[in-house]
Amino acid sequence: MTTSAQESFLRSFHAGLPAVTADAFGGARAADGRSSYEMLCDRVAESGRVLDLGCGDGLLLELLARTEGRRLAGVDLSPEALALARRRPGLGGATVLEGRAQDLPFADDSFDACVSHMALMLMGDVEQVIAEVARVLAPGATLACVIGGGPVGGEAYELFLGLLRAAIKDAPAAQRVPALGDRRTRSREGLDSLLGPAGFTPVDWETVAIDLSGPPEQVWAALSGVYDVGPLDPRTVTSLRETFLARADALALAMPDGLVPCGMKVHVVTARLR
Repeated sequence: MTTSAQESFLRSFHAGLPAVTADAFGGARAADGRSSYEMLCDRVAESGRVLDLGCGDGLLLELLARTEGRRLAGVDLSPEALALARRRPGLGGATVLEGRAQDLPFADDSFDACVSHMALMLMGDVEQVIAEVARVLAPGATLACVIGGGPVGGEAYELFLGLLRAAIKDAPAAQRVPALGDRRTRSREGLDSLLGPAGFTPVDWETVAIDLSGPPEQVWAALSGVYDVGPLDPRTVTSLRETFLARADALALAMPDGLVPCGMKVHVVTARLR
């Protein structure tokens, strides 16, 4: 899949679901009580000029804006998501632009940090993305990313993935999502191979379990925001939802708190520009 085709798919998907990532991860917490967005904030706590790469609806920018005096900027492909970001009351002073990570609209050495939540792993022509990030960062600046890592514990995620794989297998080719991004961004070794030549230090790689447990409908809402569901026929999605909820209800009944156990892991990755 070409970079332009990837971007066309992402624009189309997020036109209909502009806040899908924040809806799924904004309320999910690790064992220490932090969300994956808050983990990124902690990684750049001392940075005064921060760029959010793939900022979506602006949730991460809003959290970053809680530190007074920061200069914030966000870039995203989706005009619908950016419209939500611009309406966030805490982002009146932020620069929020529609644009491509492969061609950032900022001058050299403009930022002390770049954050990216579940976005770098979706980008094509990733060498150019990293070259642009290195260009707009000042020496010594921090790159901090959250990268998806798949299920970890909690039967609901495995249940959902099994049902989804069966639905995709039976779907015509036009309803399948081709590979997005570059697989090298999903491993420590791969990221080191990309970031090192651009002048970054070896990555600090931390894997964290995120709890998505909740009532069946809430868990369905979080999991069904994955890209693979988007192109499926509405009748297929309805069937998938009904089957998942029926089985999730049974899981919930077996739990003392009545919640469906669901967890995933994310990788929190940081590197510094030499």
